[in-house]
Amino acid sequence: MYRERASRADGVVVWTRTARVPGGGPVYPVLPDGCMDLLWIGGRLGVAGPDTHAYQPDLPADATGGGVCVGVRFAPGIAPALLGVPAYELRDRRVDLADLWPGAEAREIAERIGTAADPAAALESVALRRMALAGPPDPLLRAVVAGLDAGHTVASVADMAGLGTRRLHRRSLDAFGYGPKILARVLRLQRALALVRASVPYAEAAVAAGCADQAHLARETRDLAGLTLGAYEALAKSETPQPSGSSTTA
Repeated sequence: MYRERASRADGVVVWTRTARVPGGGPVYPVLPDGCMDLLWIGGRLGVAGPDTHAYQPDLPADATGGGVCVGVRFAPGIAPALLGVPAYELRDRRVDLADLWPGAEAREIAERIGTAADPAAALESVALRRMALAGPPDPLLRAVVAGLDAGHTVASVADMAGLGTRRLHRRSLDAFGYGPKILARVLRLQRALALVRASVPYAEAAVAAGCADQAHLARETRDLAGLTLGAYEALAKSETPQPSGSSTTA
């Protein structure tokens, strides 16, 4: 069971997910969305980097099958400053927070979250404190994400941001984990799948999101999500609430 809510900070979502009960069916894959997550799973703190393909989580379960995972998801471009590492170093990776922050600090935070009445709120507080220390997100990165999410070309976004395409690519690797072309594909897929979840016909969803046609969207869904459109729609409309895709505003 998955639930999420907006954080007190713009571009941040707090989520909880009940771990899989043995024999309880498949675990919903995590699809690329350009975001990064701070995680507390099984008593350990970790970080999920930006994905270029679907990730199948291996969720732990406690003795009664009721283990809970919590996370704080950061919109594209926010997390690297507070984590202290460029996003490309975490691309398609899940790492312990102790690999990025001093081990003693990470262990103390994990213990504090583990004893909190509301682990999700405790993890959110940690994230917000780090964001305050890191300072506000770079408005240039915000503009890049907004431009790509609006369907503008990489060249036009580079012009609007006052950057050459090569410099935009370098900045994007640090901020988003991959270049602007891949980020644009990921954001376009998220736009399309949001429409599919809203029962918009595939062909209409494809064109509205910026794909050439339904076949183009089908290929992108297979390449990035590892699913057919029909399989995605069936999962998204199952009885268990699923991740809806992150806000793409940094």
